[in-house]
Amino acid sequence: MLKSMTGYGKAECTLPSKKLTIEIKSLNSKQVDTSTRLPSIYREKELEIRQMLANKLERGKIECNIHYELVSGSSTSINSIVLKDYIKQLGEISREAGIEPGDLLSTAMRLPDTVINEKAELGEEEWNQVLETIKQAIEDTDAFRIQEGKALESDLMDRIAEIRNKLELVKPFEAERMEKIKERIHSNLEEINPGAEIDLNRLEQELIYYAEKLDINEEKVRLQNHLDYFMEILEQGSPNGKKLGFISQEIGREINTMGSKANHSEIQRLVVDMKDELERIKEQVLNVL
Repeated sequence: MLKSMTGYGKAECTLPSKKLTIEIKSLNSKQVDTSTRLPSIYREKELEIRQMLANKLERGKIECNIHYELVSGSSTSINSIVLKDYIKQLGEISREAGIEPGDLLSTAMRLPDTVINEKAELGEEEWNQVLETIKQAIEDTDAFRIQEGKALESDLMDRIAEIRNKLELVKPFEAERMEKIKERIHSNLEEINPGAEIDLNRLEQELIYYAEKLDINEEKVRLQNHLDYFMEILEQGSPNGKKLGFISQEIGREINTMGSKANHSEIQRLVVDMKDELERIKEQVLNVL
């Protein structure tokens, strides 16, 4: 089962004094890169949250945000020092930017730490509830990644099939290519020394030399093997994004070598088409877990 690194998950829970909303977003990245935005009461658990995200989601740029809304009856007070500082800074920014400040109080109240919960200590029961909600958001994110992975897998399979098709279309032009090289050598000899007797043995040796130098059978076999290996790894599912990236590079090397040896306009067009499909494969593989 292939997974995308792109994902989104959301879960909510209601506590005695507040309602929590936990959102997780993930994008592609070479390594695991976690970040969090947490209310102050949960900051002591930041490392634990980061570790959980890294263990469950494995790779990607992962962001976890915890928002809360106070419910009626909560024992809270306004942090006037923080609130005044926010209003002051917002006013200065508005004046410098030349924009209307709007309702600064309302804006400032939505910023972190403007409200103090008198129960400042994080209890075990509350944390267990929050922990379960984070797990739900992670599962939601993972389900999103699986859904995205199905679309990625289908697209990658189609593009590998297109490269195979282009590779098959190369075959009819190979014999024609050697005939054109033979004709070109004859024509060049005639231009250089019109009417001269041609040493057929030497000509045959030159043709063999060019045939070996321009032969692309080895590249075709290696390319076919790389395509088979790509499909094998694709079927194994995630996490295999890095390995698919390495195989894509090997596919590119064989296609490039074929292009440099082609010496035939139709084969070169097919090589360009293969390169185009491969570039799209590389773009998609960047999103694979």
